[in-house]
Amino acid sequence: MAPSCVTRVHARQILDSRGNPTVEVEVTASGSEEVFRAAVPSGASTGENEAVELRDGDKAVYLGKGVTKAVSNVINILGPAIAGMDVTDQEAIDKKMLDLDGTDFKSNLGANAILGVSMAVCRAGAAAKKVPLFKHLNELAGSPKMVMPVPCFNVINGGVHAGNYLAFQEFFLIPDGAASFSEALRFGAETYHTLKAIIKATYGIDSTAVGDEGGFAPRVKDPEEALKLLIEAIEKAGHAGKISIGIDAAASEFYKEGKYNLDFKNPDDDGSMVRSPKDLVEFYCGVAKRYPIKLMEDPFDEMAFDTHAELTAEIGDFVEVVGDDLYCTNTKFVSKGMEMKSTNAMLLKVNQIGSVTESLEANNLCRSKGWGVFVSHRSGETEDTFIADLTVALSTGHLKTGAPCRSERNAKYNQLLRIEEAIGASTPYAGQNFRTPWKI
Repeated sequence: MAPSCVTRVHARQILDSRGNPTVEVEVTASGSEEVFRAAVPSGASTGENEAVELRDGDKAVYLGKGVTKAVSNVINILGPAIAGMDVTDQEAIDKKMLDLDGTDFKSNLGANAILGVSMAVCRAGAAAKKVPLFKHLNELAGSPKMVMPVPCFNVINGGVHAGNYLAFQEFFLIPDGAASFSEALRFGAETYHTLKAIIKATYGIDSTAVGDEGGFAPRVKDPEEALKLLIEAIEKAGHAGKISIGIDAAASEFYKEGKYNLDFKNPDDDGSMVRSPKDLVEFYCGVAKRYPIKLMEDPFDEMAFDTHAELTAEIGDFVEVVGDDLYCTNTKFVSKGMEMKSTNAMLLKVNQIGSVTESLEANNLCRSKGWGVFVSHRSGETEDTFIADLTVALSTGHLKTGAPCRSERNAKYNQLLRIEEAIGASTPYAGQNFRTPWKI
């Protein structure tokens, strides 16, 4: 059969879930009248070493956040360059685009431009092979045994994602005791609504408004108070022992001059909540023993490989310590983390690195060393469901894509329901093996 080749690439500026512009790409291929579309997410809490999200910078238009330059790069540079290439050869197309950009962090053409094309081409490749996207991605990754992931629901927001004084950015519900993905989704939704009722009764109805990722932002300042809220909600929802807890501190946001300020958002900060790295290690170890915490993401600053290693040595046997800003889905930084034993897992964000092929390379490196991989959305999302297929394809065992609230979040969960239905009982739910799904 003749290969299906790229015949047209188009792009436009659309709005993400925060009302900011982002890039949407369309690819058409020979032998098909279908248009294959992808939309690129955007983060608010970003790592220093993330691939460059190209913005226009014109303050008079979208407050400088327009992406017309990235759109133009898709239409005028990337599209013509990959015209005629085989859509099933993801690696060759991604390499072509990376060579055209010629920079380490895609600052020339923009990671948002390159990723949009990469994802749209991947969908075209799946169609050309007449297989679902998750199946095509699985084959590109070397065909690991697929599992359904544990959904990690961000239900309490803090940090730069919320207007309260809570320093830590996210608190997760992890229904690892469910029997299936669909049951895990139900457990999460039930606990989410129970939590809402508790927050309303305790802090008032104004604390039940949702943040960028669908979680609540109650008037909480102490991280341990947030943990107690989750425990109460889990128990009242009837799921005690079936739902664990996760934390994303996003600690780079409150790190300054060697210290961590847990009251950094408070205009009346008196310095009483400033902690040393050693203090914070002790805090994490303490709460890990008092609460059913299974995951901690970015517990320290993005350059603190050594402090991450101290914590991992203490709790890594029973808690997954995940590097996000520490690694930026980049194999160069992941390799450094492996050498220093900084964490035991990597967060995978496709727009942090900027292409499908590089995302697969980072995943495969982690898998080869027995590390966990935690697939993630961004705070600025779209209705694109690519990461739902990706997490099943790579058998990562878990993903986070927000609370069971807001359509751009539920779009991913609903796609996972469709995948679960399509692949049936032959594909197990990761459950309590979400850190090591290859052992299932």
